[in-house]
Amino acid sequence: MKAFLIEIRGAVMATLILAVVCCGIYPLVVFGIGQTLFHHQANGSLIVDKDGTIQGSRLLGQQFTAEKYFQSRPSAAGNGYDAISSGGSNLGPTSSNLVATITQRIADYRTQNNLTTNALVPADAVTASGSGLDPHISIQNAELQAPRVAKVRNLPLEKVQSLVRVNTDAADLGILGESGVNVLALNLALDQLK
Repeated sequence: MKAFLIEIRGAVMATLILAVVCCGIYPLVVFGIGQTLFHHQANGSLIVDKDGTIQGSRLLGQQFTAEKYFQSRPSAAGNGYDAISSGGSNLGPTSSNLVATITQRIADYRTQNNLTTNALVPADAVTASGSGLDPHISIQNAELQAPRVAKVRNLPLEKVQSLVRVNTDAADLGILGESGVNVLALNLALDQLK
């Protein structure tokens, strides 16, 4: 019986020590390092305007519907870009619903951007990402939308294309993924033009 109590005491002490280290000290150290070395990223990579109003995060997509804006990648997350309901549609390539949705999105994209009926449309313009929160569109997608945005805003196309280049994020570490245009940052830059 005495050996059993010694074993129980050891197990309880180990649990308490690990709880203090893993649930207390370690999270505080990681939090401190994050706030000290990566303050902007640790706090959500928020985009704040001149007035101090939070416009969104560089890491989360938003829906833009007005013609004067670049359109984000479609989202299947809840009611569109709902971080609480992050996720894809889970429809597979043989789903008639998916085929119908993509076919409609292709037609809408061509119409909205004044493209010919047989113009190639980038995949990211008509398909949702796995999370439904992707903040980027492909460079090709942005280039196809640029003439529409320039026309609606009465801006030179070269100025809009220049803003696309400025708001293009390179692949992570130069090799992971592809370069992409941050839609929120680009649309905010357009709004700041006089």
